[in-house]
Amino acid sequence: MKPEDPAITAEQAAMLAAIGPARMLDRALAWSAINSGTGNLDGLAHQAELLAACFGELPGEVRMEDPAPVSAIDAAGREIALQRGQHLVLSVRPDAARRVLLTGHMDTVFPADHPFQTIRERERGVLNGPGLADMKGGIAVMAEALLAFERSPLAPTLGYDVMINSDEEVGSQSSAPLIARLAAGKLAALTYEPATMPDGTMAGARGGSGNYSVIVTGRSAHAGRNPQDGRNALVAASDLVLRLKAMQTADLPINPAKIDGGSANNVVPDHAVLRFNIRPKSRKVAEAFEASLPDLLNAVAAQHGVEMHLNGGISRPPKPVDSGAARLFALVDESARALGLVAARRDTGGVCDGNSIAACGVPVVDTMGVRGGAIHSADEYLIVESLAERAQLSALVLHRLAQHGLGDGAPDLSENA
Repeated sequence: MKPEDPAITAEQAAMLAAIGPARMLDRALAWSAINSGTGNLDGLAHQAELLAACFGELPGEVRMEDPAPVSAIDAAGREIALQRGQHLVLSVRPDAARRVLLTGHMDTVFPADHPFQTIRERERGVLNGPGLADMKGGIAVMAEALLAFERSPLAPTLGYDVMINSDEEVGSQSSAPLIARLAAGKLAALTYEPATMPDGTMAGARGGSGNYSVIVTGRSAHAGRNPQDGRNALVAASDLVLRLKAMQTADLPINPAKIDGGSANNVVPDHAVLRFNIRPKSRKVAEAFEASLPDLLNAVAAQHGVEMHLNGGISRPPKPVDSGAARLFALVDESARALGLVAARRDTGGVCDGNSIAACGVPVVDTMGVRGGAIHSADEYLIVESLAERAQLSALVLHRLAQHGLGDGAPDLSENA
């Protein structure tokens, strides 16, 4: 940022000057050193404790919200309860006329026994560490931006909720009701996933995601004496795989991921569980698939003389860029240019909590986090200078939302499908 830049007012410059890069880096490194894989409840509790202390420096009160009950289908076809960590919430100025939502996640994809547990310098100014980009660096950016914004005279005019969940990496099922509740009535939302490219390019429209399990129940028989009396659940599941792949289009990627089941070579298997994922590019495509799925299951079940039971569905709807989101992107782009940062976005097939927020009718930019890359792998890295860059960007966006909102007119919240 150039202090003489006419797009940055003196008040905004003073606010941005309060941002502390070293403080953010210290926090990101300390948090990265904690294994907080989604299933590591002890690690998540430790992480939440440190996050509560950090966000406790802001006005308002930090609270921990219990996860909603969630379950999954195991290899035997039984529904089992899943354990999830608590979610952190901070509410500031709940009665303000203008309120926004800021979200992030404290969990990572690396379980407690994963070998990727340490931080190293990959090259000067680039650090490799678990969750540094996705998204412990992003949470540090969020906290620092809010601390800087609170120094502005405009801060009392803007309220906000912060939500940091513990299950984003596995679909946010236990935090979905909380996200919907906090999104209600918000002017806009910012989510702190890392940028899609090392240069800072953000995500625009996102496809959706649906996860399904199909329990197939056939009939056992001896593979030599009376195979004709059996109903092969594995064959039926395999037939369903092929029919699902035949439904795939450019707007509907379908990924059959796993079949559990089978028994001894001399037994016709009577049980299988097929798991598959879809990535619809639009809400219209998602709805059409879900409408056609029961007929597909019925046809395969009749063909093979088996029973099929469906679990799951669309967990994150597609996220188009409607007119409200376009205005928020314009504000973010204008702020980025004022700071000399890249102002660009690209559509992506990846999903995040931004999908769920947009489905609530709230404009959202969901890649306000750091620059880096190779997320979800042991090569994950953070570009250190982006901590300050992205904190300045967030603080400036918050200041301009407080000052002008999203411009004239209410957001167009109709579906763009």
